Amino acid sequence: AEGVAVANEKNPDLILMDITLPVMDGYEATRKIRETIKTTPIIGLSAHAMDGHEQKAKDAGCNDYLTKPINDEVLYKMLAKYLD
Repeated sequence: AEGVAVANEKNPDLILMDITLPVMDGYEATRKIRETIKTTPIIGLSAHAMDGHEQKAKDAGCNDYLTKPINDEVLYKMLAKYLD
């Protein structure tokens, strides 16, 4: 919930969204952010690499999805893809 409020207040250039959150999961947070922020790239992050999780994140509004542990080089390339 806090991340949704901050995103709406700050309108960031990119959002890294953890999928497993204590109060509101990253899927719901992404959907709420997408209600007001349509174009900011959102990259879902999860420790779960199970079938369907990436698609569920994209269906919620994430542009991309990475599984933990995250390789630094892969993360930098993804950030460059959306911030260039």
